[in-house]
Amino acid sequence: MGFTNKSCNEFVEVLATKAPVPGGGGASALVGAIGTALGNMVGSLTVGKKKYADVEEDIISLQAQADKLQEELLALVEKDAEVFEPLSKAYGLPKDTPEQQAEKDKVMEECLVNACSVPMEIMEKCCEAIDMMKEFADKGSKLALSDAGVGATMLRSALEGASLNVFINTSSMKNREVAESTESRANEMLAKYSVLADEIFKDVKERL
Repeated sequence: MGFTNKSCNEFVEVLATKAPVPGGGGASALVGAIGTALGNMVGSLTVGKKKYADVEEDIISLQAQADKLQEELLALVEKDAEVFEPLSKAYGLPKDTPEQQAEKDKVMEECLVNACSVPMEIMEKCCEAIDMMKEFADKGSKLALSDAGVGATMLRSALEGASLNVFINTSSMKNREVAESTESRANEMLAKYSVLADEIFKDVKERL
């Protein structure tokens, strides 16, 4: 679909239309990639500075992690669109007869599970990036400290945004065991990492 190859203007224009994709999941993945890149920028402004020579090896390792997460989150922009489009079509399946209703229910359930899988993955990547951001904030150049704070804030938004795309799909699932297991995992990530992102933001603010 090539959404990440569009200009910022093109992406926002498509996002504003009634087209089913990209939507909140893809937007969350993109915001997560941008937040991660801000941490990477902190690293770029730290490496090579004598003042931070003792943490340079750590920072280089963090940057390698950030490079990987950026790529993965950008790929999830596309993947989210790929799994949501079949779900948007499934809502329009006929249900005039019992047979049609049964087929629609089956297709919907499969599509809902698939549509949950990508925002869950976005959440997981954001959690990894928030852990990484804490290290960038703790060890990186003080001149770029605010960027680490902005990155943490964006990652929290991406995490919470992706969670809503999980919950809207689990709420429609008939298999409540799968739905509740998925919701439980999402809530665990929110409980831990929304708090950690807040702590990073507060710490950065106090140090400015």
